[in-house]
Amino acid sequence: MLASLFHPELADCRRLFLRNYEVQINIGVHDFEKKGEQRVLVNVDLFIPLAVSTPKTDQLEEVVDYDFMRATIARRMAEGHIHLQETLCDDVARAMLAHPKVRAVRVSTEKPDVYPDCDSVGVEVFHVKEA
Repeated sequence: MLASLFHPELADCRRLFLRNYEVQINIGVHDFEKKGEQRVLVNVDLFIPLAVSTPKTDQLEEVVDYDFMRATIARRMAEGHIHLQETLCDDVARAMLAHPKVRAVRVSTEKPDVYPDCDSVGVEVFHVKEA
């Protein structure tokens, strides 16, 4: 289980998630990586206080829409080539955390096609919004 689930500042939150969102992106530092797109899997967890995400009338505007996660990733990808997965994770996490209802975020990226002898290589970040 994720250690972030036990963070004391998140006890009153619900977790929204996006799992294995597969994107094709220009990413990498090597010359061969700069010539085309690579498959990258993006995972996001958003931690949102129950006080601002518990629907009273069963309406979408009462919660954080899942489309926000996908659109945020798409905006970052549209900015062009990224050298490092660390940069991608940091940029996406920062943009997610800017949402007024989001208290914390976890973002991971994985490149599943780098090495033939493992599932993937990747990076993960976790941030809690400062009060």
